[in-house]
Amino acid sequence: MTGWPDVAGVGRVVLLVAHTGRPEALRVSRALISRLATVGIGARVLAPEAAALECPAAEVVPVSASAALGAEVVLVVGGDGTLLRAAELARPARVPLLGVNLGHIGFLAEAEPEDLSAAVASLAARQYSVEQRMTVEVAVRTNGEQLAATWALNEASVEKAARERMLDLVIEVDGRPLSRWGCDGVVFATPTGSTAYAFSAGGPVVWPEVDALLMVPISAHALFARPMVVSPQSVLAAEVIGVAGGQSDTAGAVLWCDGRRMVELSPRSRVEVRRGDLPVLLARLPAVTGAKARIGAPFTDRLVAKFGLPVAGWRGRPDRGADLSADGAAHQEAAAHQPDEEPSGHA
Repeated sequence: MTGWPDVAGVGRVVLLVAHTGRPEALRVSRALISRLATVGIGARVLAPEAAALECPAAEVVPVSASAALGAEVVLVVGGDGTLLRAAELARPARVPLLGVNLGHIGFLAEAEPEDLSAAVASLAARQYSVEQRMTVEVAVRTNGEQLAATWALNEASVEKAARERMLDLVIEVDGRPLSRWGCDGVVFATPTGSTAYAFSAGGPVVWPEVDALLMVPISAHALFARPMVVSPQSVLAAEVIGVAGGQSDTAGAVLWCDGRRMVELSPRSRVEVRRGDLPVLLARLPAVTGAKARIGAPFTDRLVAKFGLPVAGWRGRPDRGADLSADGAAHQEAAAHQPDEEPSGHA
């Protein structure tokens, strides 16, 4: 799947979403808007961000479900938290996201600030592909009545609301009870989210091409409390028995989706998680190798670069990955000096 042709009589346009709390994001965003204009691509910006961006040539649109309609891509300047925010606009419009990473890790972003020229050139020439990333649909029920419905790209997590108490949960797979845990919570994740909160909770890293759902306990006190990988057709559920050692009917647990959308859960609440019908689209650029950044790199290379993994001594094919450890170390050192990403919960 590649970029769409122009609609008759309508010029090409992108929606730009930025972490305006960071001076570097403002600088990169202005440079992107300027470079896009030179290749005949217009830009939209969100109304709450327009004043900080100071780009009078950009069209200002409200934050709404229609903000990304008709855009070719949603350009995101920030870290994964900013990209997750932008996904809320891009997903219903079926528009791909293209991220420029300014965060610590930035697995969802495609490019680094050093890659701006290559990214704009590829976008101008429509030399990019679009891949689909699985989402999950999440429903909250009490006594059979649905109280809330939402979605997530990375994960849905059921967590204790009070630090001093553990949660008492029954975990279910495909309509059958699996185990009862006294725990801090549980993470239901997609392959995309395997490198986010699920990874921090001790879950496995799952390659994005794998069709699966993950269930990862958080500090569970139980004989059987291992991370699990299940079929993408499975329906996962957590029933909140209550707060361990407590009898209160007040909210003892919360549901977080991508660290952005929160629902309070009372005892006897039930959270159901299943594969979403509507994926999130990510734009992928042609492979370009630089001294410090790699765009269009395989997922394995991304893992090495993002985490600075040691690969010295590797004796594989000489035409691939020869400078990988140097790239990884350089990126890790740069990330260590980056300020925090905008607040985004756990993602």
